Amino acid sequence: MDSAQQDALNQALDGLWAKFLPLIEERVGLLESAAAACAAGRLSIEQQQAAAAAAHKLAGVLGTFSLTEGTVLARELETVYFQPDVPGSALGARLISVAAELRLIVRNRK
Repeated sequence: MDSAQQDALNQALDGLWAKFLPLIEERVGLLESAAAACAAGRLSIEQQQAAAAAAHKLAGVLGTFSLTEGTVLARELETVYFQPDVPGSALGARLISVAAELRLIVRNRK
């Protein structure tokens, strides 16, 4: 791929990022809320299911934008939230930390 093609691809990806950023941020927010609820011992099954779905979608979309670390973190959350049992509050601190890392990755994409 020559430089002009690479520039065109980068511009296209930047346009897609701008278009989908509100949805990406919404999903990260959902994960932050679920993590806080888990830490407080108040995570509902509905929140858990929504968090699992959001993490799954984020894992894919962040990979599309070459945010590999974000994909790894989202998959970690997906694994936790897809468990049949509601995660215990002991996991809350880790879930909060991972969600915060995802927020930074999304915020810092240039």
